[in-house]
Amino acid sequence: MSHTATAATDGPTHGVTIPPGYMKDGKGRLVPDALVKPEDKLEDQLVDKLMGYAETLSAQIGRFKGHTFDDVGAFLDLLKEKYGASRGGQKGNMTFTSYDGCKKVQVAVADTLTFGPGLQVAKGLIDECIAEWASDANANIRVLVEHAFRVDKEGQVSREAIFALRRINIEDARWQSAMAAIADSVRVEGSKTYVRFYRRPDPQARWEPVSLDVASA
Repeated sequence: MSHTATAATDGPTHGVTIPPGYMKDGKGRLVPDALVKPEDKLEDQLVDKLMGYAETLSAQIGRFKGHTFDDVGAFLDLLKEKYGASRGGQKGNMTFTSYDGCKKVQVAVADTLTFGPGLQVAKGLIDECIAEWASDANANIRVLVEHAFRVDKEGQVSREAIFALRRINIEDARWQSAMAAIADSVRVEGSKTYVRFYRRPDPQARWEPVSLDVASA
């Protein structure tokens, strides 16, 4: 069927059914097919096709994740009911291994951590220490401190770098107070449970992850 080329309709058309012979542009306007470049049509078709696959796969992964946690929960309930035993490490972390030692499933719980106002108190105490120490003798510590309190583009400091400071053993009372202030400033905002899968050809080989990530599959 042929369509006479006309100008794009004015104004957005959100929620309106797109009639045959038209495409909706990024501003929500209806544009006649004849006015759309062939390469734009091909790109639109490509994106639609790939998004269809991606959305189907995403839904499958979501169902798979739900079934995985259901199965793990059922297994733990069975252990507890039948043997009076429980399974789980620190914060609920668990590892399940096949009988032949070649397949492994890990369930890990990761906390989301932030720092409260006490972190700035710690920074002030650390700055006092560094100001009085000989710069030559403490150049490495100075670099670690500067790195730890450097703010990224999201306005966040590096959690790992901050915690690295606490592993430095310095007897200065102000440093010790700063480390205590850091510990007190840590806040757990939430937790998220992850499941990871590993396999290997034999029990002596290295574990290799089973990737469920498009970027690393």
